[in-house]
Amino acid sequence: MTERGTEPDQVAYDDDPQDDYAYVPGGRRRKGRGLKGCVAVLVALVVLLGGFYVALTQGVSWVADQFQGPDDYPGPGTGSVEFTVNEGDTTAQIGRNLKAEGVTKSVQAFIDAAAGEPDAAGIQVGAYELQKEMKAADALEVLIDPDNLIGFPTVTIPEGLRVTEIVSTLAQNTDFPEQAWNRALQQPDRLGLPDYAEGNAEGYLFPATYEIKPGMKPPRILKMMVDRWREAADAAGLEERAAELGKTPGELMIIASLIEAEGRGDDMPKISRVIYNRLDGPGDKGGTNGTLGIDASIAYGLGLSPGSTELTPEQLAEDTPYNTRLNAGLPPTPIEAPGDEAIEAAANPADGPWYYYVTVDLETGETKFYEDYEDFLVGRDEYKAYCETSERC
Repeated sequence: MTERGTEPDQVAYDDDPQDDYAYVPGGRRRKGRGLKGCVAVLVALVVLLGGFYVALTQGVSWVADQFQGPDDYPGPGTGSVEFTVNEGDTTAQIGRNLKAEGVTKSVQAFIDAAAGEPDAAGIQVGAYELQKEMKAADALEVLIDPDNLIGFPTVTIPEGLRVTEIVSTLAQNTDFPEQAWNRALQQPDRLGLPDYAEGNAEGYLFPATYEIKPGMKPPRILKMMVDRWREAADAAGLEERAAELGKTPGELMIIASLIEAEGRGDDMPKISRVIYNRLDGPGDKGGTNGTLGIDASIAYGLGLSPGSTELTPEQLAEDTPYNTRLNAGLPPTPIEAPGDEAIEAAANPADGPWYYYVTVDLETGETKFYEDYEDFLVGRDEYKAYCETSERC
């Protein structure tokens, strides 16, 4: 018999807030998760809402990029930046360098600007003056115009310099000391020297004006000079003419260096002929006996400066391989760097019977040529008379 007011399928609730039983219709309350379950649901909801927010913001950003483009400065820019386009730089690399220099705001802005400009493929290597915080399209406009090139530092190597003087000139006009240039000269395989130079760059560092571009180091610069020599040698037909003249290409380069030391302009082919006549003509012609008698070579062998042609009797008597008064034939190497005209003259000597020459006026360079020694003595006296009244001697 049940107690009144209760039913078999019903239980009474108490008001204890700590009760952890849940109502089960038709039976006893079952133990459940209550508050913990609610927390889990809330956490899941927060995660879902967070993911939705991230996806939404990223989507908005992507859509904005499609319509607004990448970050870019409005321009026109401020200040001044010397910006360099290096050899081999791609459009992307130029863009990265521009951003790194503070010129443009983003790499993509420059890439996009270049994609719409056909001339962007022709940007030339060199330095340009730009500004900080430029609009990418404005920076591109500067770079595609070759007239905006600032240019690279240049070094001029005059004709007639020896390797030691060339090294000194390069060291004075670049950031590399003489030691760096001398180290490079000790690696002849990297310089592109011909086999007949026998590893000696004397005479093969061509005299010209050279641009020193960013990133260039001594071996590359010296190779550029040797490459320029090759152009001059090929233009003169050096190797072909050597075979026709019965000489080696190396001997023609020695002759070219002697011509450079002794002559100028239209006289060079005549001086070339004097050298060939003395080398190949009768050995007893006027007492030359195959000797060249070129004092610039003697000075080179003594380590004297190129202008030291007024040599003392003691110096003239010193026997070195370069003493062309004592030793018949050519000196063992070039004595300085010949230019285009001297190389051309060595390959194509003038026709003539001359065995002697003397410059009778150092200011004008007037030079007279003779077949016989007695006539040469007359010219030598003329030179001495000139020196009595000139400060150039």
